[in-house]
Amino acid sequence: MSRRQREAVRRREAAADGSSLRWPGATAKFALFGEVLWVGVLCCIAGLGIITIPAAFAAGSAHLHRFLRAEDSPLRQFAADFTAALRTGWLVGLGVAVAVSLLLLDITVANSRLLPGWQGVLGLGVVLLVSVLVGLAGTTARWHAAGSWRAAGLEWARDVRRDPAGVLWLVAAVALAAIVAWQLPPLVVPAVGCLVFAALATSVRERRT
Repeated sequence: MSRRQREAVRRREAAADGSSLRWPGATAKFALFGEVLWVGVLCCIAGLGIITIPAAFAAGSAHLHRFLRAEDSPLRQFAADFTAALRTGWLVGLGVAVAVSLLLLDITVANSRLLPGWQGVLGLGVVLLVSVLVGLAGTTARWHAAGSWRAAGLEWARDVRRDPAGVLWLVAAVALAAIVAWQLPPLVVPAVGCLVFAALATSVRERRT
């Protein structure tokens, strides 16, 4: 029996012995850490096309969600989720790529300090860039439950109003992932995995209706 098969059996046993647990897969903390790193690898590979990043994050979030529920989460299911998310998700990816490119250009120009009022332009550019990235992470974390990008976006918008604390947690996760990837580029893989996990965790937070 392979390591993955043993882990699957252990998660099923945990689900059977502790059916009252909401996330039985989270009881195996070391296995969860390994799965987060594995999702980082999968998302980085699937997101190499740039416009495929939203679909990659959505598939990674669905993969982690199954793991936390002590369900089977094979690689072929990740591929199936990625393909399904990419059908219309490439349009989301294209829009995000264009927005991020324009904002990075804006930040670069403002940082040159040649424009009047460059401080305001720089600050606004940074805020908008973080907002786009947080919105992307929040929407992709809800895709597997919503079933469509439109529904996932609407669910994210509702949760922004209902759970501002969760949004702040996700802002912190995005900022931390960006800083880690910028300071130590080899750590971009675990940073992506941790970001996907953080977005999923904030999406399933108990909140007031």
